[in-house]
Amino acid sequence: MTDAYLDPTREIFAELKKLTRDHPVDMLNLVSLREHAAYGDGRDVTGAEAYAVYGRESGPIFRKVGGEIIWSGEPQFVVIGPQSEQWDVAFIARYPTGQAFLDMVYDPDYQAVVHHRQAAVRTSRLIRMRPRASGAGFG
Repeated sequence: MTDAYLDPTREIFAELKKLTRDHPVDMLNLVSLREHAAYGDGRDVTGAEAYAVYGRESGPIFRKVGGEIIWSGEPQFVVIGPQSEQWDVAFIARYPTGQAFLDMVYDPDYQAVVHHRQAAVRTSRLIRMRPRASGAGFG
């Protein structure tokens, strides 16, 4: 993977803010970690270690806005898609509303710890989804 998708661009974030915020949202997270975290101060930790710090420090803020992890899995093999896209972390985070996600992102405590994610992640995908009923069908 050569493209680093760490944070949304200003344009994408502006489009996200235009979406309705009054219903639950699921955020599909696919994350590829750096071998060595890219901290500006040169500390020597792995991407996995930096991501663990991010999870530990952002977790209380995530839970404060009502967030919960509704699915988590260990990526093993890309069956359909570019073989170059190998993921280390995959999960779905549910927020009670679209506004709750924005509340987390704007929280000063979250903004103080997000640098751990930025140091840890080589590239990622974050896809906002509207939950719907699960069942036996695909549609």
